[in-house]
Amino acid sequence: MQTIIEPFRIKSVEPIRLTTREERASILEAAHYNLFDVRSEDVMIDLLTDSGTAAMSADQWGGVMRGDESYAGSPSYERFEAAVKALMPFEHVIPTHQGRAAERILMGLVGGAGRVIPSNTHFDTTRANIEATGAEARDLVHADGLDPALDRPFKGNMDLDRLEALLDARAADVPLVLCTITNNSGGGQPVSMANLEGIGALCRRYDVPFVLDACRFAENAYFIKQREPGYADTSVEAIVREMFSHADGMTMSAKKDGLVNMGGWIALNDDAWAEAARNQLILTEGFPTYGGLSGRDLEAIAIGLQEVVREDYLNYRIASTQYLGDALTDRGIPIVQPVGGHAVYVDAKAFLPHIPPLHYPGQSLAVALFLAGGIRGCEIGSVMFGKQPDGSEAPAAMELVRLAIPRRVYTQSHIDYVIECFEEVQAQKEQLPGYRITKEPPQLRHFTAHFAPRDA
Repeated sequence: MQTIIEPFRIKSVEPIRLTTREERASILEAAHYNLFDVRSEDVMIDLLTDSGTAAMSADQWGGVMRGDESYAGSPSYERFEAAVKALMPFEHVIPTHQGRAAERILMGLVGGAGRVIPSNTHFDTTRANIEATGAEARDLVHADGLDPALDRPFKGNMDLDRLEALLDARAADVPLVLCTITNNSGGGQPVSMANLEGIGALCRRYDVPFVLDACRFAENAYFIKQREPGYADTSVEAIVREMFSHADGMTMSAKKDGLVNMGGWIALNDDAWAEAARNQLILTEGFPTYGGLSGRDLEAIAIGLQEVVREDYLNYRIASTQYLGDALTDRGIPIVQPVGGHAVYVDAKAFLPHIPPLHYPGQSLAVALFLAGGIRGCEIGSVMFGKQPDGSEAPAAMELVRLAIPRRVYTQSHIDYVIECFEEVQAQKEQLPGYRITKEPPQLRHFTAHFAPRDA
């Protein structure tokens, strides 16, 4: 069959408030043209993020009722730990309230002035947590990953030659090598098993730990099954375990491929690192068997990890994202190719060539989409990554708008509406203005900055 149906039935619904264009214009002005400042009640199709926005299953809601809220030694933690270790066989599993907390704890342990932490591409919070320690966050994505139009199967891969050169010159300054799967900042592109194996081999040669930022591990594994020779007949669970066998640890936001609304963890093999992480956890998150989470959260994660590796779910997930990407491509709207697993990334630089990078074409497109149809996307370009550690500003490697699709939330008709709104924006794209920042914080400015149109 050509139609990919949702492998679930809907048992509960939430109303969407349908707004007018005039209302949305007022909403944007009141929010200073920052979509993070728009109330969710005023958003019709929310594609800002896939983090924590999933719809949980009936089994997960049943698990919520079983959650044991004991402060220490909860059986909910034991079920959570067992579910993690079934897929990611690390010795120590340390829960945190979300992935950002896991990053903060780990980077606080290993960062510091004079140190450099390489990755394929650091995402915004990862980069900020590294730089907050005084360390350098260095991106070493393969050159293929910097060309939005290039269609290659594993554009999230790290450049092994550049990684080897860095380790050869400065291994003593590299406390760990990080790889993000899938590569969120680079268009949701997957990393091949061969690349993970190569990173692991280099890290072992130079005695440097290898850590995975693994929040979309299941989507990455499914791409390996689809695209990498030798894996077509391998189960997703087996691919996941092989992926993690090349690493020494991981950080995780369960709000993505944990299929939950809150949660994360650090998993490590090193006893000393784990002890130090637990000590930090107690200071800031909670006791090591709950880590800032309720027992019901731990139960939901444990069940979500079983559901996320089911191939009927992953086939639906990848195919539904591909549906949006193919429709935009058919209409001549440039996107990052090939389509990633969790989002479609529109190439705003190519779509709006009249807007210079430091006039923020991604922000312009994101605002235009909200005005046209109440669609909330996320700029991933010079707003998010243009501010340098020394306070200067430089264009980002790419100017993108991410349309992140929440898991098990929207149907095909919602996506068809998004496509129709793009057609309206496309028809008047030459009239879209650039934007300037009128107010910004020192870090992670995209969350709270104020903007104004350049023609205002």
